Amino acid sequence: MKILLYGGFIDYQIQLANALCKTNSVLIMVPSNKYHHESLDKINSNVHLEFLGNGHSLYNPKNIFILRDFIKKIKSFNPDVVHIQIGGGVSLFNFPFLSIIMKYPLITTFHDIKPHLGEYNRIRNFIPYLLRKYSDQIIVHGNQLKSQMITEYNIPNEIVNSVPIGEHETEPFKKYESSNIKEDGNFILFFGRIYEYKGLEYLIKAEPLITKEVPNSKIIIAGVGEDFRKYENMMINKDNFIVRNYRISYKEGAELFQISSIVVLPYIEASQSGVIPTAYSFKRPVIATDVGSIPEIVDDGITGFIIPPRNSEELAKTIIHLLNDSNLRKSMGENAYNKLKDDLSWGSIAERTIKIYEQAIEQHNNN
Repeated sequence: MKILLYGGFIDYQIQLANALCKTNSVLIMVPSNKYHHESLDKINSNVHLEFLGNGHSLYNPKNIFILRDFIKKIKSFNPDVVHIQIGGGVSLFNFPFLSIIMKYPLITTFHDIKPHLGEYNRIRNFIPYLLRKYSDQIIVHGNQLKSQMITEYNIPNEIVNSVPIGEHETEPFKKYESSNIKEDGNFILFFGRIYEYKGLEYLIKAEPLITKEVPNSKIIIAGVGEDFRKYENMMINKDNFIVRNYRISYKEGAELFQISSIVVLPYIEASQSGVIPTAYSFKRPVIATDVGSIPEIVDDGITGFIIPPRNSEELAKTIIHLLNDSNLRKSMGENAYNKLKDDLSWGSIAERTIKIYEQAIEQHNNN
Protein backbone atom coordinates (compact mmCIF):
# COMPACT_ATOMS: atom_id res chain seq x y z
CA MET A 1 0.00 0.00 0.00
CA LYS A 2 1.20 3.53 -0.82
CA ILE A 3 0.44 5.87 2.07
CA LEU A 4 0.75 9.66 2.14
CA LEU A 5 0.96 11.23 5.61
CA TYR A 6 0.32 14.95 5.73
CA GLY A 7 -0.52 17.70 8.20
CA GLY A 8 0.54 18.64 11.69
CA PHE A 9 1.85 16.60 14.64
CA ILE A 10 5.18 15.87 12.94
CA ASP A 11 6.46 13.55 15.65
CA TYR A 12 3.27 11.50 15.51
CA GLN A 13 3.52 11.17 11.73
CA ILE A 14 7.14 10.01 11.89
CA GLN A 15 6.55 7.41 14.60
CA LEU A 16 3.55 6.06 12.70
CA ALA A 17 5.47 6.09 9.39
CA ASN A 18 8.36 4.16 10.92
CA ALA A 19 5.94 1.40 11.89
CA LEU A 20 3.96 1.45 8.64
CA CYS A 21 7.00 1.37 6.34
CA LYS A 22 7.89 -2.17 7.37
CA THR A 23 5.22 -3.49 5.01
CA ASN A 24 4.14 -0.41 3.02
CA SER A 25 5.49 2.50 0.99
CA VAL A 26 5.15 5.70 3.02
CA LEU A 27 5.61 9.34 2.05
CA ILE A 28 5.55 12.20 4.56
CA MET A 29 5.11 15.75 3.30
CA VAL A 30 6.20 18.50 5.66
CA PRO A 31 6.52 22.26 5.32
CA SER A 32 10.16 23.28 4.96
CA ASN A 33 9.83 25.65 7.89
CA LYS A 34 9.55 22.56 10.13
CA TYR A 35 12.68 20.87 8.81
CA HIS A 36 14.44 21.51 12.10
CA HIS A 37 12.06 19.30 14.08
CA GLU A 38 14.21 16.93 16.12
CA SER A 39 11.93 13.99 15.34
CA LEU A 40 13.28 13.98 11.79
CA ASP A 41 16.49 12.50 13.17
CA LYS A 42 14.53 9.34 13.99
CA ILE A 43 12.91 8.80 10.62
CA ASN A 44 13.39 5.36 9.05
CA SER A 45 15.45 5.36 5.85
CA ASN A 46 12.60 3.52 4.11
CA VAL A 47 10.23 6.45 4.66
CA HIS A 48 10.10 8.97 1.81
CA LEU A 49 10.29 12.56 3.06
CA GLU A 50 9.36 15.59 0.96
CA PHE A 51 9.67 19.23 1.99
CA LEU A 52 7.35 21.83 0.52
CA GLY A 53 8.16 25.52 0.22
CA ASN A 54 11.25 27.54 1.01
CA GLY A 55 10.45 28.78 4.47
CA HIS A 56 7.30 30.53 3.26
CA SER A 57 3.88 29.59 4.55
CA LEU A 58 2.67 26.42 2.88
CA TYR A 59 -0.88 27.29 3.76
CA ASN A 60 -1.24 30.70 2.15
CA PRO A 61 -3.81 30.26 -0.65
CA LYS A 62 -1.91 32.82 -2.75
CA ASN A 63 1.21 30.66 -2.82
CA ILE A 64 0.54 29.10 -6.22
CA PHE A 65 4.11 27.83 -6.60
CA ILE A 66 3.93 25.65 -3.48
CA LEU A 67 0.51 24.40 -4.55
CA ARG A 68 1.95 23.40 -7.93
CA ASP A 69 4.82 21.58 -6.24
CA PHE A 70 2.35 19.89 -3.93
CA ILE A 71 0.23 18.60 -6.82
CA LYS A 72 3.30 17.38 -8.71
CA LYS A 73 4.63 15.38 -5.76
CA ILE A 74 1.27 13.80 -4.97
CA LYS A 75 0.74 12.73 -8.58
CA SER A 76 4.25 11.31 -8.73
CA PHE A 77 3.73 9.23 -5.59
CA ASN A 78 0.11 8.34 -6.52
CA PRO A 79 -0.98 7.24 -3.03
CA ASP A 80 -3.57 4.59 -2.30
CA VAL A 81 -4.62 6.55 0.79
CA VAL A 82 -4.01 10.00 2.26
CA HIS A 83 -3.84 10.24 6.05
CA ILE A 84 -4.15 13.71 7.57
CA GLN A 85 -3.29 14.73 11.13
CA ILE A 86 -5.19 17.68 12.57
CA GLY A 87 -6.36 19.27 15.82
CA GLY A 88 -9.96 20.01 16.68
CA GLY A 89 -10.06 23.56 15.44
CA VAL A 90 -6.68 25.00 14.52
CA SER A 91 -6.11 23.95 10.93
CA LEU A 92 -2.90 23.70 8.95
CA PHE A 93 -4.73 23.54 5.64
CA ASN A 94 -6.43 25.83 3.20
CA PHE A 95 -9.05 24.81 0.69
CA PRO A 96 -6.83 24.51 -2.45
CA PHE A 97 -4.56 21.98 -0.75
CA LEU A 98 -7.47 20.05 0.72
CA SER A 99 -9.34 19.91 -2.58
CA ILE A 100 -6.36 18.10 -4.16
CA ILE A 101 -6.22 15.52 -1.36
CA MET A 102 -9.93 14.71 -1.36
CA LYS A 103 -9.77 12.82 -4.67
CA TYR A 104 -7.96 9.98 -2.84
CA PRO A 105 -9.30 7.72 -0.08
CA LEU A 106 -9.02 10.06 2.90
CA ILE A 107 -8.42 9.30 6.56
CA THR A 108 -8.24 12.07 9.16
CA THR A 109 -6.92 11.72 12.68
CA PHE A 110 -8.46 14.35 14.94
CA HIS A 111 -6.09 14.73 17.87
CA ASP A 112 -8.70 16.99 19.44
CA ILE A 113 -12.42 16.70 18.77
CA LYS A 114 -13.07 20.42 19.09
CA PRO A 115 -11.11 23.58 19.97
CA HIS A 116 -9.92 23.95 23.54
CA LEU A 117 -11.17 26.76 25.73
CA GLY A 118 -10.18 30.08 24.15
CA GLU A 119 -9.16 28.55 20.80
CA TYR A 120 -12.38 28.79 18.79
CA ASN A 121 -12.22 30.69 15.50
CA ARG A 122 -14.99 30.35 12.91
CA ILE A 123 -12.70 30.72 9.88
CA ARG A 124 -10.01 28.36 11.18
CA ASN A 125 -12.66 25.76 12.01
CA PHE A 126 -13.96 25.55 8.45
CA ILE A 127 -11.35 23.04 7.28
CA PRO A 128 -11.96 20.66 10.23
CA TYR A 129 -15.64 20.85 9.28
CA LEU A 130 -14.81 19.78 5.72
CA LEU A 131 -12.55 16.98 6.94
CA ARG A 132 -15.30 15.62 9.19
CA LYS A 133 -17.70 15.78 6.26
CA TYR A 134 -15.56 14.28 3.50
CA SER A 135 -13.17 11.84 5.19
CA ASP A 136 -13.79 8.21 4.32
CA GLN A 137 -12.60 7.20 7.79
CA ILE A 138 -11.90 9.18 10.97
CA ILE A 139 -9.54 8.28 13.81
CA VAL A 140 -9.73 9.62 17.37
CA HIS A 141 -7.70 8.69 20.43
CA GLY A 142 -10.28 7.02 22.65
CA ASN A 143 -13.74 5.51 22.91
CA GLN A 144 -15.14 8.50 24.75
CA LEU A 145 -13.90 10.75 21.95
CA LYS A 146 -15.45 8.41 19.39
CA SER A 147 -18.82 8.77 21.07
CA GLN A 148 -18.37 12.52 21.21
CA MET A 149 -17.49 12.71 17.52
CA ILE A 150 -20.54 10.65 16.58
CA THR A 151 -23.06 12.50 18.74
CA GLU A 152 -21.83 16.09 18.52
CA TYR A 153 -21.12 16.11 14.79
CA ASN A 154 -23.61 13.48 13.62
CA ILE A 155 -20.89 11.29 12.08
CA PRO A 156 -21.84 7.68 11.20
CA ASN A 157 -20.55 5.17 13.71
CA GLU A 158 -19.00 2.95 11.03
CA ILE A 159 -16.46 5.56 9.91
CA VAL A 160 -15.20 6.64 13.36
CA ASN A 161 -12.38 4.57 14.87
CA SER A 162 -10.75 4.66 18.29
CA VAL A 163 -6.97 4.19 18.18
CA PRO A 164 -4.69 4.96 21.18
CA ILE A 165 -2.38 7.97 21.01
CA GLY A 166 0.70 5.74 21.01
CA GLU A 167 4.26 6.51 22.07
CA HIS A 168 3.77 10.09 20.97
CA GLU A 169 6.60 12.55 21.68
CA THR A 170 8.78 10.02 23.50
CA GLU A 171 11.79 9.45 21.23
CA PRO A 172 12.91 13.11 21.01
CA PHE A 173 13.03 13.22 24.82
CA LYS A 174 14.44 9.76 25.41
CA LYS A 175 17.55 10.36 23.34
CA TYR A 176 18.66 12.77 26.09
CA GLU A 177 18.03 10.33 28.94
CA SER A 178 21.05 10.00 31.21
CA SER A 179 21.90 7.42 33.83
CA ASN A 180 23.50 10.24 35.81
CA ILE A 181 20.16 12.01 36.33
CA LYS A 182 17.96 10.51 39.04
CA GLU A 183 14.71 11.32 40.80
CA ASP A 184 15.76 14.10 43.15
CA GLY A 185 13.58 15.00 46.10
CA ASN A 186 9.84 15.45 45.83
CA PHE A 187 9.40 17.28 42.54
CA ILE A 188 5.90 17.46 41.07
CA LEU A 189 5.98 18.17 37.34
CA PHE A 190 3.43 20.11 35.30
CA PHE A 191 4.64 20.02 31.70
CA GLY A 192 3.40 21.46 28.42
CA ARG A 193 1.34 24.29 27.04
CA ILE A 194 -0.14 26.62 29.65
CA TYR A 195 -3.73 27.58 28.90
CA GLU A 196 -6.95 27.72 30.89
CA TYR A 197 -8.05 24.22 29.93
CA LYS A 198 -4.89 22.71 31.47
CA GLY A 199 -6.21 23.53 34.97
CA LEU A 200 -2.88 24.76 36.32
CA GLU A 201 -4.68 27.01 38.82
CA TYR A 202 -5.93 23.93 40.70
CA LEU A 203 -2.39 22.62 41.13
CA ILE A 204 -1.23 26.04 42.33
CA LYS A 205 -4.11 26.15 44.84
CA ALA A 206 -3.16 22.67 46.04
CA GLU A 207 0.41 23.72 46.90
CA PRO A 208 -0.17 24.87 50.52
CA LEU A 209 -1.94 21.59 51.31
CA ILE A 210 0.88 19.56 49.73
CA THR A 211 3.80 21.37 51.35
CA LYS A 212 2.12 21.30 54.75
CA GLU A 213 2.34 17.49 54.66
CA VAL A 214 5.50 17.15 52.54
CA PRO A 215 7.53 20.28 53.39
CA ASN A 216 10.43 19.61 51.02
CA SER A 217 8.23 19.15 47.93
CA LYS A 218 8.29 21.58 45.02
CA ILE A 219 6.12 22.08 41.96
CA ILE A 220 7.89 22.44 38.61
CA ILE A 221 5.89 24.35 35.99
CA ALA A 222 7.52 23.96 32.59
CA GLY A 223 6.00 25.40 29.45
CA VAL A 224 4.66 28.47 27.73
CA GLY A 225 1.23 29.72 26.70
CA GLU A 226 -1.00 32.51 27.96
CA ASP A 227 0.12 35.39 30.16
CA PHE A 228 1.74 33.72 33.17
CA ARG A 229 1.28 36.66 35.54
CA LYS A 230 -2.20 35.54 36.55
CA TYR A 231 -0.74 32.22 37.72
CA GLU A 232 2.08 33.93 39.60
CA ASN A 233 -0.52 36.00 41.45
CA MET A 234 -2.21 32.79 42.63
CA MET A 235 0.96 31.46 44.28
CA ILE A 236 0.89 31.76 48.07
CA ASN A 237 4.39 30.34 48.64
CA LYS A 238 6.38 31.29 45.54
CA ASP A 239 9.52 29.61 46.87
CA ASN A 240 7.80 26.24 46.51
CA PHE A 241 7.54 26.64 42.74
CA ILE A 242 10.19 26.23 40.05
CA VAL A 243 8.91 28.09 37.00
CA ARG A 244 10.37 27.64 33.52
CA ASN A 245 7.97 29.74 31.49
CA TYR A 246 9.45 29.28 28.04
CA ARG A 247 9.55 26.68 25.29
CA ILE A 248 11.29 23.67 26.81
CA SER A 249 13.85 21.86 24.68
CA TYR A 250 13.79 18.08 24.48
CA LYS A 251 17.06 17.95 26.40
CA GLU A 252 15.75 20.08 29.26
CA GLY A 253 12.45 18.22 29.18
CA ALA A 254 14.23 14.89 29.57
CA GLU A 255 15.98 16.23 32.67
CA LEU A 256 12.70 17.42 34.19
CA PHE A 257 10.96 14.09 33.69
CA GLN A 258 13.92 12.25 35.21
CA ILE A 259 14.21 14.37 38.35
CA SER A 260 10.46 14.49 39.02
CA SER A 261 8.62 12.00 41.20
CA ILE A 262 5.15 12.55 39.73
CA VAL A 263 3.72 14.08 36.57
CA VAL A 264 0.43 15.91 37.11
CA LEU A 265 -2.23 16.77 34.53
CA PRO A 266 -4.99 18.72 36.34
CA TYR A 267 -6.86 19.44 33.09
CA ILE A 268 -10.43 20.75 33.18
CA GLU A 269 -11.00 19.80 29.52
CA ALA A 270 -9.00 17.68 27.08
CA SER A 271 -9.15 15.00 24.42
CA GLN A 272 -5.89 13.19 25.11
CA SER A 273 -2.38 14.20 26.11
CA GLY A 274 1.04 13.53 24.65
CA VAL A 275 2.52 14.25 28.09
CA ILE A 276 1.28 10.91 29.42
CA PRO A 277 3.25 8.66 27.03
CA THR A 278 6.35 10.77 27.71
CA ALA A 279 5.90 10.35 31.46
CA TYR A 280 5.41 6.61 30.96
CA SER A 281 8.60 6.40 28.90
CA PHE A 282 10.54 7.73 31.92
CA LYS A 283 8.65 5.36 34.26
CA ARG A 284 6.85 8.16 36.04
CA PRO A 285 3.33 7.70 37.45
CA VAL A 286 0.77 10.33 36.52
CA ILE A 287 -2.10 11.98 38.32
CA ALA A 288 -4.69 13.09 35.80
CA THR A 289 -8.28 14.23 35.78
CA ASP A 290 -11.35 12.43 34.49
CA VAL A 291 -11.72 14.35 31.22
CA GLY A 292 -11.86 13.24 27.59
CA SER A 293 -10.28 9.85 26.93
CA ILE A 294 -7.42 10.36 29.39
CA PRO A 295 -8.81 7.65 31.74
CA GLU A 296 -8.46 5.19 28.85
CA ILE A 297 -4.67 5.37 28.96
CA VAL A 298 -4.22 6.04 32.68
CA ASP A 299 -5.17 2.89 34.56
CA ASP A 300 -6.44 4.19 37.89
CA GLY A 301 -4.39 2.75 40.75
CA ILE A 302 -2.05 0.94 38.34
CA THR A 303 -0.16 3.48 36.17
CA GLY A 304 -1.33 6.48 38.18
CA PHE A 305 -4.50 7.97 39.58
CA ILE A 306 -7.59 9.53 38.04
CA ILE A 307 -9.28 12.26 40.07
CA PRO A 308 -12.18 14.66 39.45
CA PRO A 309 -11.32 17.92 37.66
CA ARG A 310 -11.43 21.31 39.43
CA ASN A 311 -10.71 19.75 42.83
CA SER A 312 -7.55 21.07 44.48
CA GLU A 313 -8.18 19.20 47.73
CA GLU A 314 -8.42 15.79 46.03
CA LEU A 315 -5.42 16.64 43.86
CA ALA A 316 -3.34 17.54 46.93
CA LYS A 317 -4.45 14.41 48.78
CA THR A 318 -3.45 12.16 45.88
CA ILE A 319 -0.10 13.87 45.37
CA ILE A 320 0.72 13.55 49.07
CA HIS A 321 -0.20 9.86 49.00
CA LEU A 322 2.20 9.18 46.12
CA LEU A 323 5.02 11.33 47.46
CA ASN A 324 4.90 9.43 50.75
CA ASP A 325 5.06 5.99 49.11
CA SER A 326 8.20 5.48 47.03
CA ASN A 327 7.45 1.78 46.47
CA LEU A 328 4.05 2.63 44.99
CA ARG A 329 5.61 5.26 42.74
CA LYS A 330 8.16 2.76 41.49
CA SER A 331 5.63 0.00 40.81
CA MET A 332 3.28 2.42 39.05
CA GLY A 333 6.18 3.71 36.97
CA GLU A 334 7.04 0.16 35.89
CA ASN A 335 3.40 -0.53 35.06
CA ALA A 336 3.25 2.68 33.04
CA TYR A 337 6.32 1.74 31.01
CA ASN A 338 4.94 -1.74 30.31
CA LYS A 339 1.65 -0.25 29.15
CA LEU A 340 3.51 2.08 26.82
CA LYS A 341 5.40 -0.79 25.21
CA ASP A 342 2.34 -3.01 24.93
CA ASP A 343 -1.04 -1.26 24.55
CA LEU A 344 0.45 1.94 23.14
CA SER A 345 3.16 0.41 20.95
CA TRP A 346 3.47 1.68 17.38
CA GLY A 347 3.46 -1.85 15.99
CA SER A 348 0.01 -2.47 17.44
CA ILE A 349 -1.24 0.93 16.31
CA ALA A 350 0.09 0.41 12.76
CA GLU A 351 -1.79 -2.88 12.46
CA ARG A 352 -5.05 -1.22 13.48
CA THR A 353 -4.41 1.75 11.21
CA ILE A 354 -3.81 -0.46 8.15
CA LYS A 355 -7.24 -2.04 8.65
CA ILE A 356 -8.76 1.44 8.72
CA TYR A 357 -6.95 2.32 5.49
CA GLU A 358 -8.44 -0.78 3.85
CA GLN A 359 -11.91 0.26 4.98
CA ALA A 360 -11.34 3.77 3.59
CA ILE A 361 -10.28 2.41 0.20
CA GLU A 362 -13.34 0.17 -0.01
CA GLN A 363 -15.68 2.95 1.04
CA HIS A 364 -14.11 5.47 -1.37
CA ASN A 365 -14.37 3.07 -4.30
CA ASN A 366 -18.04 2.37 -3.51
CA ASN A 367 -18.97 6.06 -3.46
